[in-house]
Amino acid sequence: MPSTTAPNTAPISADASAGNPSSTVAALWPRVRRWLFPALGLVVLGLLLSHAHKVDWAGAWQALRRYSPLLLLAVLGLATASHALYGCFDLIGRHHTRHKLPRLQTWAIAVTSYAFNLNLGSLVGGVALRARLYARAGLDETTIAQIVGISLATNWLGYGLVAGSLFAAGLIAPPSQAHIGATALRLLGAAMVLLAVAYVLACAFFKGREWRVRGRRLQLPSAGLALVQLGLSATNWALMGAAMYLLLGTQVEYGKVLGVLMAASIVGVIMPIPGGLGVLEAVYLALLSGSVRQGTLMGAVLAYRALYYFLPLAGGLVLYVVLERFAAGRSAGSCSGGAPIA
Repeated sequence: MPSTTAPNTAPISADASAGNPSSTVAALWPRVRRWLFPALGLVVLGLLLSHAHKVDWAGAWQALRRYSPLLLLAVLGLATASHALYGCFDLIGRHHTRHKLPRLQTWAIAVTSYAFNLNLGSLVGGVALRARLYARAGLDETTIAQIVGISLATNWLGYGLVAGSLFAAGLIAPPSQAHIGATALRLLGAAMVLLAVAYVLACAFFKGREWRVRGRRLQLPSAGLALVQLGLSATNWALMGAAMYLLLGTQVEYGKVLGVLMAASIVGVIMPIPGGLGVLEAVYLALLSGSVRQGTLMGAVLAYRALYYFLPLAGGLVLYVVLERFAAGRSAGSCSGGAPIA
């Protein structure tokens, strides 16, 4: 509420805030957080590199050489299908927000951001790059926020549905160093599935209701659209697991391979290392080293990173240049009074 007291009371209020420990901590936290997470990432990366000499690199190289071109092509096809399916997440946002950008342009922005997201981190690819491309295309901040929010919700609700189902079914045995029992892991899985179900129910019961978050208008999608979100995301995670399953030569059952992938994905999000570099490899080595020879396992992980991360990034760079030139052409056409590029 605006103050109606005399002006000389303002300095007293400021001094009181300055002497408040909680206010001081709140003011310092953004600065601490800015450096804390990168420092943590460097520590984790250093620990991973310190154990690099223990990896059977010769065995990994031999495993890579044994892959047939047909198998690698099949894995690349699964990776391409996964990236293409992820692009449909933003088409859900397009349908929900009813913005007028062409479907192909919307899909291309999502695919581009996903490729950058995997290799450079979610803040760079999943949020900043996507926001820039949509802003260059002419969308307002509220619409962009809803598109990004729907995409993130689609990805992680599908993750919760798939991972929760695997945990609840008891297909994933927690490692001894995880300090979590099998029963607790099953309960956690059931809670993750219930969260996904609760989202669909919320979309059904609160359809049309609006919320304002930091001055921006947000609205839940319909229940039908929520089911589409879960279906597309679950399929996307299944494709990712299938790619690794093929690379491991079907030596490990598909459910276990998919479960390890889910574990590696969430650890990669927690650890602030671009692209989860080293994290994916470390989780697979920790959880599957008893089932697959280390050289074979490392070869599969390296092949997966090349086919699912690095090659799509090259395509993402091409799409990014095309989208930027397209946006520049539209801006030039608008400024000159000409018709925008179709």
